[in-house]
Parts: sequence; structure tokens; C-alpha cells
Amino acid sequence: MTNGTIGTAALGDGGPQVGVQGLGCMGMSFAYGPVDADASRATLERALELGVTLYDTADAYGAGDNERFLSPFFKAHRDEVVIATKFALAIPPDEPTRRIIRNDPPYIRQAVEASLQRLDVDVIDLYYMHRRDVNVPIEETVGVMAELVREGKVKQLGLSEVTAGELRAAHAVHPIAAVQSEWSLFSRDIEAKVVPAARELGVTLVPYSPLGRGFLTGSFVDAEQDLTADDFRRQQPRFTGDNAAANAALLEPIRTVAEAHEATLGQIALAWVQQRATVHGLPVVPIPGTRKPARVEENTAATRITLTEDQLAQLNPIAAKVAGTRYADMTFTSAGRE
Repeated sequence: MTNGTIGTAALGDGGPQVGVQGLGCMGMSFAYGPVDADASRATLERALELGVTLYDTADAYGAGDNERFLSPFFKAHRDEVVIATKFALAIPPDEPTRRIIRNDPPYIRQAVEASLQRLDVDVIDLYYMHRRDVNVPIEETVGVMAELVREGKVKQLGLSEVTAGELRAAHAVHPIAAVQSEWSLFSRDIEAKVVPAARELGVTLVPYSPLGRGFLTGSFVDAEQDLTADDFRRQQPRFTGDNAAANAALLEPIRTVAEAHEATLGQIALAWVQQRATVHGLPVVPIPGTRKPARVEENTAATRITLTEDQLAQLNPIAAKVAGTRYADMTFTSAGRE
């Protein structure tokens, strides 16, 4: 690492090297309240300067708006970036706020062509199944995804929020490069089965929401009181009412560790996730999201913080004490099916 740039990690067994921290781009056009396109563009450029090369989007983020927004940046830096996008959350034309999970072969082919067009690229570097439709055999879904690799439309395959069993079944059809799941000081359910399976198969873990959707930074306390009406965190059980108050108290050990490192709460939360690579023995590339260049600088600096065993022990009890589930409906998560 030189000039403040971050290190690298392998994306899948034998896959390309990417920055050891990626960038979640959803909030640049969707879900987290008012957007600022100019600031977001500056954030993308600053992230690349700091060694961030994995950029994460999905067709469902703003009904394709996020892919369209990112396209000019990707085209300008095509040889420097790894583009990750996803399919599976279909949007009914007459119900724009609703999402239907689809993993069926015709839909996958429709979705990949639409993403390629919006991104204006010839190939997607990492193509994820965003959520699992249990009514479609995962072998069938991954079989079609594998065809996209053979056709040169996709380079590597990823899965999001899958169980260990689903990961193994998918990997038997075609190598899976990455599994994306929520993993943070507040969300550790994947450690029981998914992480060991990923390590066994040579799959990279890509934690989303490593900052607990911003709650672990201390930037808000109660979503209903502190966030705008269009912010989807107001719908998540952990961030409102009594749950929010209880969870805010859990930040105290993080503050203690942050003071010892002269770091921010967010940096300690990210350092903890980055250190999962050493703890569990597999590549870990978290994708914190932000729309501000200064936040990218803060986030990437966390890759240079090493927590002591005593500090890890201080942080270890937090997840078990969290009030409320990650989503109101957990059936669409790996934890809801394990």
C-alpha cells in the first residue's frame, strides 16, 4: 500500500485481485433520501484513486437508475474497475414500489440484457443472484447464469443472501466467486454456516451494510425522527422506537475502542469487518456505501486499523444483544432459511 491506497484481495478462487474494500453504490440514486449526483461522481473518482476497484449496483436500485448513473464512470475507467450488478428483484410495471423475486431462466436472460444496455458495457464482471426464489431450483438458476459466462456476457458469478446448502449446490454447477450477505457488528448470522462453506469452496465474502446502514457510525439514533420520509431505514425494525434506543446503547464499546485508535465509530466497525478475513481465513471485501468523498477516505483508512484481541473481545458481545431483525420479513435472507 502506498500513498494511502488500500491493499487487495482475490475475488473468488483464482479470480482477479480487487481492492480489499469495495463501494456500495445503491444510495447514490436510491433508498437513502435526497441524492447529490455531483458529490456521488466525485466519490466514485476518489474511491478509485484510493484503490477501490469493486463497484456494486443492481438492476432494482431505482429501477435501473443506479446502473445508468454509474455507466459514464465505468466507461471512463473500464480497465480499472470491476463491475458487480444483480438480478432477481423484478418490478411490476403497475406497482413501482413493489419487488417480486424471480430466478427463472427467461427472466435472468431478460435481466442481463437490460443491465448490459443500461451499463453500456459488453460484459458484466460479477453477476449476482440478488435474492433466492425457493420455488426455482438453484441448480436451474445457476445453470442459466453459467450459460451467460460461456456466452461472454458475464465473467464471474455471485449469490446474495444464500444458505450454506444453497451455496454448495450452486457451486457444484459452476464456481461461485462471491457471496454477498449482511455482515457487521450488528449482524453475524452468516458466521455459523455460510462463512465456513465459503472458506471451504474458495468463495470471497462481500459484506453489505458493514456499517449497519449507517447506525454503527452514530450518524442517526432513531430513523423515524432523524431521517427523511423517503429513507427506507424507517421501515427496518432495528432503527425505530424502543429497538433503536436499545441498539444505540450498544455503540458504547465501539466508542471506547475508537478513542484508543483515535478513529471514528465507523472506522472501528469497518476494521472489525475487514479483520474477519484473518479471523475466518477467507477473502473479505466489504462494500460500505457513501455519497461523499470524505467518507470514502475515512472508510478506506479503516483497512489500516488492526484491532487487538482485547478490543475484539470488547466488541464480540454486541451482535447477540441487538434488538430487532435486519428486515421486517426475514424469509428472504439466508438466516431466514438456515
